[in-house]
Amino acid sequence: MPNVDLQEIIEAHDQPFVVIDEQYRIVAANRRYCESYGVGQEAILNRRCHEVSHHSSRPCHENGEQCPHQALFDTGKPTVVLHTHYHADNEPERTRIRGHAIRGLDGRLFLGEILYPLEASSEPDCKDMRMVGHSPAFLTCVDNLARVAESEASVLLFGESGVGKELAARFVHDRSPRASGPFIAINCAAVPENMFENELFGHERGAFTGSTGQKKGLYELADGGTLFLDEISEIPLSLQAKLLRVLETGEFRRVGGTKTLKADVRLVSATNRNLLDWVDQKLFRLDLYYRLAGIDVALPPLRERREDIPALAEVLIARLSGGSRMRCRLDKEALNALKHYNFPGNVRELRNLLQRAMVRCHDGIIRAEDLGLELPLAADRQSPASVNRSSLNDVEKDYIRELLDKHGGHRRTVADLLGITERTLYRKLKQHGLK
Repeated sequence: MPNVDLQEIIEAHDQPFVVIDEQYRIVAANRRYCESYGVGQEAILNRRCHEVSHHSSRPCHENGEQCPHQALFDTGKPTVVLHTHYHADNEPERTRIRGHAIRGLDGRLFLGEILYPLEASSEPDCKDMRMVGHSPAFLTCVDNLARVAESEASVLLFGESGVGKELAARFVHDRSPRASGPFIAINCAAVPENMFENELFGHERGAFTGSTGQKKGLYELADGGTLFLDEISEIPLSLQAKLLRVLETGEFRRVGGTKTLKADVRLVSATNRNLLDWVDQKLFRLDLYYRLAGIDVALPPLRERREDIPALAEVLIARLSGGSRMRCRLDKEALNALKHYNFPGNVRELRNLLQRAMVRCHDGIIRAEDLGLELPLAADRQSPASVNRSSLNDVEKDYIRELLDKHGGHRRTVADLLGITERTLYRKLKQHGLK
Protein backbone atom coordinates (compact mmCIF):
# COMPACT_ATOMS: atom_id res chain seq x y z
CA MET A 1 0.00 0.00 0.00
CA PRO A 2 1.50 3.38 -1.00
CA ASN A 3 2.41 5.84 1.74
CA VAL A 4 0.06 8.72 0.79
CA ASP A 5 -0.20 12.11 2.49
CA LEU A 6 -3.77 12.32 3.91
CA GLN A 7 -3.78 16.12 3.74
CA GLU A 8 -3.04 16.09 0.02
CA ILE A 9 -5.91 13.69 -0.59
CA ILE A 10 -8.52 15.74 1.24
CA GLU A 11 -7.28 18.99 -0.35
CA ALA A 12 -8.22 17.47 -3.71
CA HIS A 13 -11.91 17.71 -2.73
CA ASP A 14 -13.86 20.79 -3.86
CA GLN A 15 -16.23 20.41 -0.91
CA PRO A 16 -15.34 20.83 2.79
CA PHE A 17 -13.71 17.59 4.01
CA VAL A 18 -12.80 16.66 7.58
CA VAL A 19 -11.35 13.53 9.21
CA ILE A 20 -12.46 12.72 12.78
CA ASP A 21 -11.24 10.13 15.28
CA GLU A 22 -13.25 8.00 17.71
CA GLN A 23 -13.18 10.74 20.37
CA TYR A 24 -14.76 13.32 17.98
CA ARG A 25 -11.37 15.02 17.56
CA ILE A 26 -10.50 16.53 14.17
CA VAL A 27 -7.25 15.01 12.89
CA ALA A 28 -7.30 16.59 9.41
CA ALA A 29 -9.37 19.18 7.51
CA ASN A 30 -9.01 20.74 4.08
CA ARG A 31 -8.91 24.48 3.43
CA ARG A 32 -12.55 24.60 2.34
CA TYR A 33 -13.65 23.20 5.69
CA CYS A 34 -11.49 25.64 7.66
CA GLU A 35 -12.68 28.62 5.60
CA SER A 36 -16.32 27.60 6.13
CA TYR A 37 -15.99 27.66 9.90
CA GLY A 38 -13.47 30.49 10.24
CA VAL A 39 -10.72 28.44 11.88
CA GLY A 40 -7.11 28.10 10.72
CA GLN A 41 -5.84 24.64 9.74
CA GLU A 42 -3.43 24.41 12.65
CA ALA A 43 -5.93 25.73 15.20
CA ILE A 44 -8.63 23.29 14.12
CA LEU A 45 -6.64 20.13 14.83
CA ASN A 46 -7.69 18.23 17.97
CA ARG A 47 -10.84 20.32 18.36
CA ARG A 48 -14.04 18.32 18.61
CA CYS A 49 -16.15 18.35 15.47
CA HIS A 50 -19.40 19.31 17.22
CA GLU A 51 -17.71 22.34 18.80
CA VAL A 52 -16.71 23.61 15.36
CA SER A 53 -19.77 22.83 13.25
CA HIS A 54 -22.59 22.97 15.83
CA HIS A 55 -21.12 25.45 18.34
CA SER A 56 -22.11 22.86 20.94
CA SER A 57 -20.22 21.15 23.76
CA ARG A 58 -22.28 17.99 23.19
CA PRO A 59 -22.17 15.56 20.24
CA CYS A 60 -25.05 16.08 17.83
CA HIS A 61 -26.73 12.74 18.64
CA GLU A 62 -27.13 13.94 22.24
CA ASN A 63 -29.12 16.87 20.82
CA GLY A 64 -31.49 14.55 18.96
CA GLU A 65 -29.78 14.58 15.53
CA GLN A 66 -28.75 11.57 13.48
CA CYS A 67 -24.98 11.45 13.88
CA PRO A 68 -22.64 10.04 11.18
CA HIS A 69 -19.93 9.61 13.84
CA GLN A 70 -22.18 7.48 16.03
CA ALA A 71 -23.41 5.49 13.02
CA LEU A 72 -19.88 4.66 11.85
CA PHE A 73 -18.28 3.82 15.18
CA ASP A 74 -21.31 1.91 16.53
CA THR A 75 -22.30 -0.02 13.40
CA GLY A 76 -19.35 0.41 11.03
CA LYS A 77 -21.73 1.64 8.32
CA PRO A 78 -21.31 4.84 6.30
CA THR A 79 -24.29 7.20 6.26
CA VAL A 80 -25.77 10.34 4.72
CA VAL A 81 -27.46 12.84 7.06
CA LEU A 82 -28.87 16.36 6.98
CA HIS A 83 -27.70 18.83 9.62
CA THR A 84 -27.82 22.53 10.38
CA HIS A 85 -24.26 23.80 10.85
CA TYR A 86 -23.16 27.20 12.14
CA HIS A 87 -20.42 29.30 10.59
CA ALA A 88 -18.02 31.55 12.48
CA ASP A 89 -20.57 34.40 12.39
CA ASN A 90 -23.17 32.03 13.92
CA GLU A 91 -25.24 32.03 10.71
CA PRO A 92 -27.00 28.66 10.15
CA GLU A 93 -26.51 26.67 6.97
CA ARG A 94 -28.29 23.48 5.99
CA THR A 95 -25.76 20.83 5.02
CA ARG A 96 -25.81 17.31 3.59
CA ILE A 97 -23.06 15.17 5.15
CA ARG A 98 -21.64 11.97 3.69
CA GLY A 99 -19.77 9.95 6.29
CA HIS A 100 -17.14 7.44 5.11
CA ALA A 101 -14.91 4.93 6.88
CA ILE A 102 -11.18 5.67 6.59
CA ARG A 103 -8.59 3.15 7.81
CA GLY A 104 -5.12 4.13 8.94
CA LEU A 105 -2.07 2.03 8.10
CA ASP A 106 -2.35 0.54 11.58
CA GLY A 107 -6.00 -0.43 10.98
CA ARG A 108 -7.38 2.38 13.14
CA LEU A 109 -10.83 3.60 12.10
CA PHE A 110 -11.58 7.26 11.33
CA LEU A 111 -14.67 9.08 10.06
CA GLY A 112 -14.26 11.04 6.86
CA GLU A 113 -17.01 13.64 6.29
CA ILE A 114 -17.69 15.42 3.02
CA LEU A 115 -20.02 18.41 3.44
CA TYR A 116 -22.42 19.66 0.76
CA PRO A 117 -24.02 23.02 1.65
CA LEU A 118 -27.64 23.04 0.51
CA GLU A 119 -28.00 26.80 0.13
CA ALA A 120 -26.55 29.29 -2.29
CA SER A 121 -24.48 31.92 -0.54
CA SER A 122 -26.49 35.09 -0.04
CA GLU A 123 -25.65 38.69 0.61
CA PRO A 124 -26.00 39.80 4.25
CA ASP A 125 -28.95 42.05 3.47
CA CYS A 126 -30.81 39.14 1.87
CA LYS A 127 -30.60 36.72 4.80
CA ASP A 128 -34.11 37.58 6.01
CA MET A 129 -35.45 36.03 2.80
CA ARG A 130 -33.77 32.68 3.51
CA MET A 131 -35.80 29.63 4.38
CA VAL A 132 -35.72 29.04 8.13
CA GLY A 133 -35.77 25.74 10.00
CA HIS A 134 -33.83 22.76 11.31
CA SER A 135 -36.49 20.05 11.77
CA PRO A 136 -36.04 16.71 9.97
CA ALA A 137 -39.06 17.38 7.70
CA PHE A 138 -37.69 20.80 6.75
CA LEU A 139 -34.11 19.59 6.15
CA THR A 140 -35.35 16.74 3.97
CA CYS A 141 -37.37 19.23 1.92
CA VAL A 142 -34.38 21.58 1.53
CA ASP A 143 -32.21 18.66 0.46
CA ASN A 144 -34.79 17.70 -2.20
CA LEU A 145 -34.93 21.29 -3.44
CA ALA A 146 -31.13 21.51 -3.64
CA ARG A 147 -30.99 18.34 -5.75
CA VAL A 148 -33.80 19.58 -7.99
CA ALA A 149 -32.06 22.91 -8.52
CA GLU A 150 -29.15 21.27 -10.32
CA SER A 151 -31.49 19.99 -13.04
CA GLU A 152 -33.05 21.93 -15.90
CA ALA A 153 -36.34 20.05 -15.58
CA SER A 154 -39.55 21.89 -14.79
CA VAL A 155 -40.55 21.71 -11.12
CA LEU A 156 -43.96 21.43 -9.48
CA LEU A 157 -44.09 22.49 -5.83
CA PHE A 158 -47.01 21.12 -3.86
CA GLY A 159 -48.07 22.35 -0.45
CA GLU A 160 -50.85 23.96 1.54
CA SER A 161 -51.50 27.70 1.40
CA GLY A 162 -48.91 29.66 3.32
CA VAL A 163 -46.08 27.09 3.47
CA GLY A 164 -43.67 29.32 1.53
CA LYS A 165 -43.83 28.06 -2.03
CA GLU A 166 -42.39 31.26 -3.53
CA LEU A 167 -39.43 31.12 -1.12
CA ALA A 168 -38.87 27.52 -2.20
CA ALA A 169 -39.01 28.56 -5.87
CA ARG A 170 -36.45 31.32 -5.21
CA PHE A 171 -34.28 28.77 -3.43
CA VAL A 172 -34.34 26.52 -6.51
CA HIS A 173 -33.49 29.48 -8.76
CA ASP A 174 -30.63 30.69 -6.56
CA ARG A 175 -29.08 27.21 -6.47
CA SER A 176 -29.46 26.61 -10.21
CA PRO A 177 -27.12 27.44 -13.12
CA ARG A 178 -29.63 30.22 -13.93
CA ALA A 179 -29.00 32.09 -10.67
CA SER A 180 -27.51 35.09 -12.51
CA GLY A 181 -30.64 35.37 -14.68
CA PRO A 182 -34.02 36.90 -13.76
CA PHE A 183 -36.53 35.35 -11.37
CA ILE A 184 -40.05 36.34 -12.45
CA ALA A 185 -43.12 35.39 -10.39
CA ILE A 186 -46.80 35.54 -11.28
CA ASN A 187 -49.79 34.63 -9.12
CA CYS A 188 -52.15 32.97 -11.59
CA ALA A 189 -55.15 33.43 -9.25
CA ALA A 190 -54.66 37.20 -9.17
CA VAL A 191 -54.77 37.76 -12.96
CA PRO A 192 -58.21 38.18 -14.62
CA GLU A 193 -58.85 35.57 -17.31
CA ASN A 194 -59.13 38.16 -20.09
CA MET A 195 -55.73 39.62 -19.14
CA PHE A 196 -53.79 36.42 -18.59
CA GLU A 197 -52.41 35.98 -22.12
CA ASN A 198 -51.37 39.62 -22.22
CA GLU A 199 -49.65 39.36 -18.82
CA LEU A 200 -47.76 36.23 -19.78
CA PHE A 201 -46.81 36.98 -23.39
CA GLY A 202 -47.14 40.77 -23.71
CA HIS A 203 -48.71 42.71 -26.59
CA GLU A 204 -47.84 44.79 -29.63
CA ARG A 205 -48.85 48.39 -30.12
CA GLY A 206 -52.48 48.63 -31.20
CA ALA A 207 -53.31 45.08 -30.17
CA PHE A 208 -56.41 46.38 -28.37
CA THR A 209 -58.02 49.67 -27.43
CA GLY A 210 -55.67 51.68 -25.26
CA SER A 211 -52.48 49.75 -26.11
CA THR A 212 -50.33 52.67 -27.22
CA GLY A 213 -47.02 50.86 -26.99
CA GLN A 214 -45.34 47.49 -27.03
CA LYS A 215 -45.21 45.48 -23.82
CA LYS A 216 -43.03 42.47 -23.05
CA GLY A 217 -44.74 39.64 -21.19
CA LEU A 218 -43.42 37.91 -18.09
CA TYR A 219 -42.34 34.85 -20.08
CA GLU A 220 -40.14 37.01 -22.28
CA LEU A 221 -38.77 38.91 -19.28
CA ALA A 222 -37.73 35.59 -17.71
CA ASP A 223 -35.45 34.74 -20.66
CA GLY A 224 -32.29 33.09 -19.31
CA GLY A 225 -33.82 32.67 -15.86
CA THR A 226 -36.78 31.18 -14.02
CA LEU A 227 -40.51 31.82 -14.32
CA PHE A 228 -42.52 30.96 -11.22
CA LEU A 229 -46.23 30.31 -11.78
CA ASP A 230 -47.95 30.30 -8.39
CA GLU A 231 -51.41 28.73 -8.05
CA ILE A 232 -50.96 27.07 -11.43
CA SER A 233 -54.35 25.35 -11.11
CA GLU A 234 -56.02 28.75 -11.66
CA ILE A 235 -54.82 29.11 -15.27
CA PRO A 236 -57.95 29.25 -17.43
CA LEU A 237 -58.56 26.04 -19.36
CA SER A 238 -58.81 28.07 -22.58
CA LEU A 239 -55.17 29.21 -22.19
CA GLN A 240 -53.63 25.94 -21.07
CA ALA A 241 -53.05 24.73 -24.64
CA LYS A 242 -51.13 27.93 -25.48
CA LEU A 243 -49.00 27.58 -22.35
CA LEU A 244 -48.28 23.94 -23.20
CA ARG A 245 -47.01 24.87 -26.66
CA VAL A 246 -44.76 27.59 -25.25
CA LEU A 247 -43.30 25.23 -22.69
CA GLU A 248 -42.60 22.58 -25.31
CA THR A 249 -41.03 24.87 -27.93
CA GLY A 250 -40.01 28.04 -26.11
CA GLU A 251 -41.76 29.95 -28.92
CA PHE A 252 -44.57 32.49 -28.48
CA ARG A 253 -46.21 35.54 -30.01
CA ARG A 254 -47.23 38.72 -28.25
CA VAL A 255 -50.94 39.53 -28.35
CA GLY A 256 -51.63 41.26 -31.66
CA GLY A 257 -48.24 40.22 -33.05
CA THR A 258 -47.28 38.10 -36.06
CA LYS A 259 -43.59 37.56 -35.29
CA THR A 260 -42.63 34.33 -33.52
CA LEU A 261 -40.33 35.01 -30.58
CA LYS A 262 -38.28 32.60 -28.49
CA ALA A 263 -37.14 32.60 -24.87
CA ASP A 264 -35.07 30.19 -22.79
CA VAL A 265 -37.02 29.81 -19.55
CA ARG A 266 -37.06 27.26 -16.75
CA LEU A 267 -40.50 26.85 -15.24
CA VAL A 268 -41.24 26.35 -11.56
CA SER A 269 -44.91 26.13 -10.68
CA ALA A 270 -46.82 25.65 -7.45
CA THR A 271 -50.23 24.53 -6.29
CA ASN A 272 -52.12 23.62 -3.15
CA ARG A 273 -54.40 21.28 -5.08
CA ASN A 274 -54.13 17.75 -6.42
CA LEU A 275 -53.87 18.55 -10.13
CA LEU A 276 -54.72 14.98 -11.13
CA ASP A 277 -58.10 15.42 -9.41
CA TRP A 278 -58.56 18.54 -11.53
CA VAL A 279 -57.63 16.53 -14.61
CA ASP A 280 -60.38 14.05 -13.72
CA GLN A 281 -62.82 16.96 -13.41
CA LYS A 282 -61.78 18.25 -16.87
CA LEU A 283 -60.42 21.45 -15.30
CA PHE A 284 -56.77 20.83 -16.12
CA ARG A 285 -55.05 19.28 -19.13
CA LEU A 286 -53.23 16.01 -18.48
CA ASP A 287 -50.51 16.80 -21.04
CA LEU A 288 -49.85 20.15 -19.35
CA TYR A 289 -49.67 18.45 -15.96
CA TYR A 290 -46.93 16.08 -17.17
CA ARG A 291 -45.05 19.01 -18.71
CA LEU A 292 -45.18 20.95 -15.44
CA ALA A 293 -44.43 18.05 -13.10
CA GLY A 294 -41.06 17.06 -14.51
CA ILE A 295 -40.03 16.84 -10.85
CA ASP A 296 -42.45 17.36 -7.99
CA VAL A 297 -41.53 18.40 -4.44
CA ALA A 298 -43.90 18.43 -1.45
CA LEU A 299 -43.41 21.23 1.09
CA PRO A 300 -44.27 20.23 4.68
CA PRO A 301 -46.98 22.15 6.57
CA LEU A 302 -45.97 24.00 9.72
CA ARG A 303 -47.70 21.50 12.02
CA GLU A 304 -45.26 18.83 10.76
CA ARG A 305 -42.24 20.92 11.78
CA ARG A 306 -43.32 22.55 15.03
CA GLU A 307 -39.73 22.65 16.32
CA ASP A 308 -39.04 25.32 13.67
CA ILE A 309 -41.64 27.72 15.10
CA PRO A 310 -39.30 29.53 17.58
CA ALA A 311 -36.73 30.31 14.87
CA LEU A 312 -39.43 31.27 12.37
CA ALA A 313 -41.11 33.56 14.91
CA GLU A 314 -37.80 35.27 15.69
CA VAL A 315 -37.09 35.96 12.02
CA LEU A 316 -40.65 37.15 11.32
CA ILE A 317 -40.68 39.49 14.33
CA ALA A 318 -37.35 40.97 13.21
CA ARG A 319 -38.72 41.47 9.70
CA LEU A 320 -41.99 42.98 10.94
CA SER A 321 -40.12 45.32 13.28
CA GLY A 322 -38.28 46.86 10.33
CA GLY A 323 -36.44 49.94 11.50
CA SER A 324 -38.24 50.07 14.85
CA ARG A 325 -35.94 50.56 17.81
CA MET A 326 -38.07 48.30 20.03
CA ARG A 327 -37.84 44.61 19.17
CA CYS A 328 -40.72 42.51 20.51
CA ARG A 329 -40.16 39.05 21.93
CA LEU A 330 -42.37 36.12 22.83
CA ASP A 331 -42.62 35.03 26.45
CA LYS A 332 -42.51 31.32 27.33
CA GLU A 333 -46.28 30.82 27.46
CA ALA A 334 -46.84 32.58 24.12
CA LEU A 335 -44.18 30.46 22.46
CA ASN A 336 -45.69 27.32 23.95
CA ALA A 337 -49.14 28.33 22.64
CA LEU A 338 -47.72 28.77 19.12
CA LYS A 339 -45.94 25.42 19.25
CA HIS A 340 -49.23 23.66 20.09
CA TYR A 341 -51.41 25.49 17.58
CA ASN A 342 -52.36 23.65 14.39
CA PHE A 343 -51.78 26.52 11.89
CA PRO A 344 -54.19 25.83 9.00
CA GLY A 345 -52.67 28.91 7.32
CA ASN A 346 -49.08 27.78 7.97
CA VAL A 347 -46.20 30.31 7.99
CA ARG A 348 -48.36 33.04 6.47
CA GLU A 349 -50.82 32.68 9.34
CA LEU A 350 -47.94 32.73 11.85
CA ARG A 351 -46.79 36.01 10.34
CA ASN A 352 -50.27 37.54 10.61
CA LEU A 353 -50.68 36.34 14.21
CA LEU A 354 -47.36 37.91 15.18
CA GLN A 355 -48.16 41.15 13.37
CA ARG A 356 -51.40 41.58 15.32
CA ALA A 357 -49.76 40.52 18.58
CA MET A 358 -47.00 43.11 18.15
CA VAL A 359 -49.67 45.82 18.01
CA ARG A 360 -51.53 44.48 21.04
CA CYS A 361 -48.59 43.78 23.33
CA HIS A 362 -47.14 46.13 25.93
CA ASP A 363 -43.49 46.72 26.88
CA GLY A 364 -42.26 44.69 23.90
CA ILE A 365 -43.26 41.33 25.37
CA ILE A 366 -45.81 39.23 23.46
CA ARG A 367 -47.90 37.16 25.86
CA ALA A 368 -50.23 34.27 25.10
CA GLU A 369 -53.33 36.47 25.36
CA ASP A 370 -51.88 38.85 22.73
CA LEU A 371 -51.98 36.04 20.17
CA GLY A 372 -55.76 35.60 20.43
CA LEU A 373 -55.62 31.84 19.98
CA GLU A 374 -59.10 31.03 21.27
CA LEU A 375 -59.71 28.07 18.97
CA PRO A 376 -60.28 24.39 19.74
CA LEU A 377 -57.09 23.57 17.87
CA ALA A 378 -54.78 24.14 20.82
CA ALA A 379 -53.06 21.07 22.24
CA ASP A 380 -54.71 21.46 25.63
CA ARG A 381 -58.15 21.03 24.01
CA GLN A 382 -57.35 18.41 21.41
CA SER A 383 -54.75 15.66 21.56
CA PRO A 384 -52.31 15.18 18.67
CA ALA A 385 -53.88 11.79 17.94
CA SER A 386 -57.32 13.30 17.50
CA VAL A 387 -55.88 16.06 15.31
CA ASN A 388 -54.27 13.45 13.09
CA ARG A 389 -57.56 11.57 12.81
CA SER A 390 -59.36 14.72 11.74
CA SER A 391 -59.64 15.49 8.09
CA LEU A 392 -57.60 18.54 7.14
CA ASN A 393 -60.56 19.78 5.13
CA ASP A 394 -62.75 19.59 8.24
CA VAL A 395 -60.16 21.49 10.28
CA GLU A 396 -59.98 24.22 7.62
CA LYS A 397 -63.76 24.37 7.29
CA ASP A 398 -64.28 24.71 11.07
CA TYR A 399 -61.57 27.34 11.32
CA ILE A 400 -63.03 29.47 8.51
CA ARG A 401 -66.55 29.14 9.94
CA GLU A 402 -65.33 30.27 13.37
CA LEU A 403 -63.52 33.27 11.88
CA LEU A 404 -66.62 34.25 9.90
CA ASP A 405 -68.77 34.02 13.04
CA LYS A 406 -66.24 35.99 15.07
CA HIS A 407 -65.99 38.80 12.50
CA GLY A 408 -69.64 39.04 11.49
CA GLY A 409 -69.15 37.37 8.11
CA HIS A 410 -66.72 40.07 6.91
CA ARG A 411 -64.83 38.28 4.14
CA ARG A 412 -62.08 40.84 3.69
CA THR A 413 -61.14 40.60 7.36
CA VAL A 414 -61.20 36.78 7.32
CA ALA A 415 -59.09 36.68 4.13
CA ASP A 416 -56.52 39.00 5.74
CA LEU A 417 -56.36 36.83 8.86
CA LEU A 418 -55.79 33.73 6.72
CA GLY A 419 -53.23 35.54 4.55
CA ILE A 420 -55.12 34.81 1.32
CA THR A 421 -57.00 36.84 -1.28
CA GLU A 422 -60.78 37.33 -1.15
CA ARG A 423 -60.99 35.39 -4.40
CA THR A 424 -59.24 32.40 -2.81
CA LEU A 425 -61.47 32.68 0.27
CA TYR A 426 -64.56 32.70 -1.97
CA ARG A 427 -63.38 29.44 -3.59
CA LYS A 428 -62.84 27.89 -0.18
CA LEU A 429 -66.33 28.96 0.94
CA LYS A 430 -67.82 27.24 -2.11
CA GLN A 431 -65.62 24.19 -1.58
CA HIS A 432 -66.75 23.80 2.02
CA GLY A 433 -70.40 24.80 1.42
CA LEU A 434 -70.14 27.84 3.69
CA LYS A 435 -72.27 30.94 3.16
